[in-house]
Amino acid sequence: MRRIVYIQYTNPALYPPLEHSSRLLADAGWDVLFLGTGAEGLRFPHHERITVRELPFRSAGWRQKLHYVWFALWTLSWIIRWRPAWVYASDPLSCPVALLLSYLPGIQMVYHEHDSPNSEGTRFMRFVLWTRRPLSARAQLCILPNEQRAGRFAQEIGNGVHVDCVWNCPARSEVSDTRPPLDGVTLRMLYHGSIVPARLPTTALTALSMLPKGVHLRIVGYETIGHKGYVRQLQELAAQLGIIDRVEFLGAVPQREELLALCRQCDVGLSLMPKQSLDNNEQAMTGASNKPFDYLACGLALLVSDLPDWRALFVDGGYALAVDPADPHSIATAVRWLLEHPSEVRAMGERGRQRILREWNYAEQFAPVLLRLTEQPRHARCS
Repeated sequence: MRRIVYIQYTNPALYPPLEHSSRLLADAGWDVLFLGTGAEGLRFPHHERITVRELPFRSAGWRQKLHYVWFALWTLSWIIRWRPAWVYASDPLSCPVALLLSYLPGIQMVYHEHDSPNSEGTRFMRFVLWTRRPLSARAQLCILPNEQRAGRFAQEIGNGVHVDCVWNCPARSEVSDTRPPLDGVTLRMLYHGSIVPARLPTTALTALSMLPKGVHLRIVGYETIGHKGYVRQLQELAAQLGIIDRVEFLGAVPQREELLALCRQCDVGLSLMPKQSLDNNEQAMTGASNKPFDYLACGLALLVSDLPDWRALFVDGGYALAVDPADPHSIATAVRWLLEHPSEVRAMGERGRQRILREWNYAEQFAPVLLRLTEQPRHARCS
């Protein structure tokens, strides 16, 4: 039977790749069930073959540990009742539950690691990471969103683990129409995603204060647990710099359709990574970051960090300018050039939009996985 269950100890709608892959499967005739928790309030759009079941979210503490045990038992009961052909585990916290499920007769396992763990942390996280290795070894397929991460993962797990690299690209249906010309007077920049200093540094606002009044910045997203109060800090900085009327804070939006509609109202997308970081994920974000692909799908030109892998993927292809994210003068110089070259802004966005239609869309990226789920097992690839 073509049934697949996605499990994750979080809200699955936080991960656009899960929305894209589940809809590809559902459109191919699969029945899809999501089992997660109701964090952040985001929701998938309706699909008649996709069902989402969520337990209420519990914050950290002893109640959360009991909640996790209940989540494991609840998930097990659904798997026994629903009898899927595949289980798709899609975050490290799902590993203990997924490892248990992998021993059930007839269950085949996919493990998708969106963010690689950086450290073991608490005793519970050490247990979680201990289960990650045997689960990955038992899984018929593991998915990572970046080639460097995939290579590191395969070396760490060993035992001939099957790894596919699937970039976090948008759906082809999300690609916008061709954008109209710019007037050369206004330029609307956009940032979307987690609002943290590493991804949206204060230098972006300082750079904005150096630019003409026609340049605006729209910020869409959410604070993380580790950076509560950062939005207020940015708002206070914008007020101090005298640009509060040129910075728009919209918070998180509940669905991607709404997010992409906001993207289509802008001209340049910010996708900045620190040039030096101890975070393994930030060291390997090309392909893993959905921001630049979302921006290009909406016809936006890009500003990216001046890093070798980002240059090779986006600047050399003519979709982006590279900047030093720690230097407001570098950012301001690049944005001023874009403001003064409106036709090139649109040309950069259009080249990217066409690349999304041809290649950088989730149907193309996920095709080898879809084949593996529906056909006889074969060796996966990472390219």
